[in-house]
Parts: sequence; C-alpha cells; structure tokens
Amino acid sequence: MNSNTRLQMILADTPIDTVLPAIAQLNLPNWWLAGGAVRNTVWSSIFGNDCGLGIKDFDIAFFDIEGNRSQELAAKATLTEQFPHDEFDVKNQASFARWRLGSRPYTSTEDAITEWLHTATAVGVRLNTQGQWQFFTPYGLDDLFDGIIRPTPAHTHNVDAHNKASGFLQKCPNLRLA
Repeated sequence: MNSNTRLQMILADTPIDTVLPAIAQLNLPNWWLAGGAVRNTVWSSIFGNDCGLGIKDFDIAFFDIEGNRSQELAAKATLTEQFPHDEFDVKNQASFARWRLGSRPYTSTEDAITEWLHTATAVGVRLNTQGQWQFFTPYGLDDLFDGIIRPTPAHTHNVDAHNKASGFLQKCPNLRLA
C-alpha cells in the first residue's frame, strides 16, 4: 500500500473525513486542509491512548491573490454554522505576508505549506471536484507515520519549532525528535 492510500485509510471515518466535503463546497481556490488536524489524527491513530494530541482546529489554507480577509471570515462562518462544536482557521496564503510580520509573500498554497514548522505538519489533504482525495506531501509521509518531529528546512533554527516540538512530546511521549 502506498503512503497516500495509508493516509486516506487513517483519515477515513474521522472528523477530517466529515469536514472535507463541506470545505470542498466552499470552492476556495487552491485549498488544502493541512496542519495539526491531519497530523494529530494520524498520531492518535498510530499511538492510541498514549497520545493526547487531538484536533484543536481545522487549518484550511487557500490562495487567492485578489482575495481579502472577508473571504476567510465568510468561509469560517459557513463551516462554523455546519459544525458548531469545531474550530476552523481559514487563511488566504496570498495575503499572509501582509499581516504576519517577517513572512515572505507566498506564490501558492503549496509554497506556504512547505514552510510550515514541521514536516509532519506540512501535509495537505483535499477532495477534488469528483470527490476523490488528493494529497500534498512536500516532505513525504515517513516522519508523520514514524512519529518524528522534524523542522522543515525553513525552520531548522526556529525557537518556535523547538517549543512546539516540546509540547508535542509532553502530550504524545512516543514521538521522537529528528
């Protein structure tokens, strides 16, 4: 079984599988569900009760060079109405550098996800227009499946990456630092 198939099998019948169709219906340009929801769902599946990492929120990244914050807020409101017990973080990666100091402008959603803090977090999933799963895994899935916390190349010496890794280890002691 290839890595993408394994990832899809792990995410099937989870909250991710439930929210993906609703996110797809928003028709956000070049969107991906990525980040902690995907990572923590996989780690909880692999490490079971020993892993206390759950879904804090659903990180939805998209790219619309013409877009503005109202697009993000409308998408978040729609999803919150459908899933009132869940949190959604919807961000247009085209405007990210405008409001996050020190960030460089991104050229695509994939460009942005590639620069997220850890390789196991830089994993995106979405449904295409036919409802088929698609995957964006710029660093592969080995670190995610093996429970390895490794900063992405852009964050090798970033104190935030180190601090987040410490938090992961406290909640899920079976993880390992790269």
